Amino acid sequence: MGSGVALFDYDNDGLLDIFLVNGAALADPTPKGTIPQKNAPKYWNRLFHQKKDGTFEDVTEKAGLQGVGYGMGVAAGDYDNDGYEDLYVTAYGGNRLYHNNGDGTFTDVTEKSGTAGGGWSTSAAWVDLDNDGLLDLVVLRYLRWDFDDIWCGEHREGFRSYCHPDIFPAVSALVYHNDGNGRFTEVAAKTGLDKPGKGLGIAVADYDRDGKIDLVVANDSMLEFLYRNKGDGTFEEVGLTAEIAVDADGKTYAGMGVDFQDYDNDGLPDLVITNLANQKYALYHNSGDSSFTYDSYMSGIGGMTLLHSGWGVQFLDYDNDGRKDLLVAQGHDLDTIELNFPQLRYKEPMLLAHNTGKGFVDVSAQSGDVFHQAWVGRGMAVGDIDNDGRVDAVVTTNDGPAYILHNETVTANHWLTLMLVGHRSNRDGIGALVKVNTSAGPQYVTVTTAGSYLSSSDKRAHFGLGADAVVKSIEIRWPSGIIQRLNDVRADQILKVDEPPATPVKPS
Repeated sequence: MGSGVALFDYDNDGLLDIFLVNGAALADPTPKGTIPQKNAPKYWNRLFHQKKDGTFEDVTEKAGLQGVGYGMGVAAGDYDNDGYEDLYVTAYGGNRLYHNNGDGTFTDVTEKSGTAGGGWSTSAAWVDLDNDGLLDLVVLRYLRWDFDDIWCGEHREGFRSYCHPDIFPAVSALVYHNDGNGRFTEVAAKTGLDKPGKGLGIAVADYDRDGKIDLVVANDSMLEFLYRNKGDGTFEEVGLTAEIAVDADGKTYAGMGVDFQDYDNDGLPDLVITNLANQKYALYHNSGDSSFTYDSYMSGIGGMTLLHSGWGVQFLDYDNDGRKDLLVAQGHDLDTIELNFPQLRYKEPMLLAHNTGKGFVDVSAQSGDVFHQAWVGRGMAVGDIDNDGRVDAVVTTNDGPAYILHNETVTANHWLTLMLVGHRSNRDGIGALVKVNTSAGPQYVTVTTAGSYLSSSDKRAHFGLGADAVVKSIEIRWPSGIIQRLNDVRADQILKVDEPPATPVKPS
């Protein structure tokens, strides 16, 4: 299943740091249903602080982020609006909320906050579900797993095999409402976000442009979920009517990684969901009428992914030409797959699909040596690690190292990165819709750290501007409802933008 990675600036020095979730077996066996209190150092999570010279130092023990249990995913977000990014780490057997103390250390506040959860948790997302200015937390769970009571394969020693997800019952997500005092209340049933699923990936965006944030859940081997925000504190699941629940043939697939951004600059967020070989990654184009069109065939994504298995996935403009491309971490889930399917591979190279404006083209082969290396890719987070205006990535692998993909694309194209700071809205600005009007046309980004698979990406909104485009204006629709406009913004910079008051401040 792999484990996730977060790209976030935990010490506010302007440089992205790397947090890696360790999903290994425990050093010592523990009774069923209990959370182990100690892990051997080789099983620890890892926090790597980026130094000013671009190298990283392991500060895990100093920060207090060693962790316990069988780690899965991570979500970064400033849940108490104190200006420092906190971490939520999911696991099989108990999750952990780490509060950032602002001095380079974190405190485990799981019990105090009421966010321990239970079962097999996977991806999580920080998002302000009710626009009260505080980030809430949505935690997916995979399934009700019981290795003791269910046996797949021949019933004799040495012949046990992995069970298909269909064997296990689905389970609802956990939804923690931020009560504003360092405590959370579980409200999945109250909000309507409790439909049982087999969730692996989660992403957020306002798909119907009604001003309210919606959620999409990638489920394994069952219907995919789209939760529409009704605006009264509740959500309704509309995946089938919105036509994202299945593929073009009406079939379910092994939904794993997901992203939810506007790839064709029409102002409507589109959707991509990765899955296993012989299923084709699912690309859904937003039709603008609260429904989507399955676009894997027409876009070229279907043909280039038929024999591949994808996990972490992100829309990103790697060459800053003004169109969002696709980057995917790949690798099959079965290490024996080649014995029965010689055309498939357990270890696979990364995929980079270039957005031509008329579809996607696989440019992996000519995009560097890193795309010729075969890994068992799983989690992936993206962000501009060295602040050079080109988006980089960090990828986790099973039983192998983590990899930093440094973007060295040679281009004359310009760029702009916005770091939002909310005041009435949540401080991270998560859920804000940013529209950049350029001389070549508009672009749109939903601010979020969620998406991909088990991972958490840079919260800053990045825009490629092309070689000649000029930024005419920027419009930000904050979660609070405030609309902010900026004019005559210079390109090739990281611009900090503070949320303004609801009404103009009169001169003193």
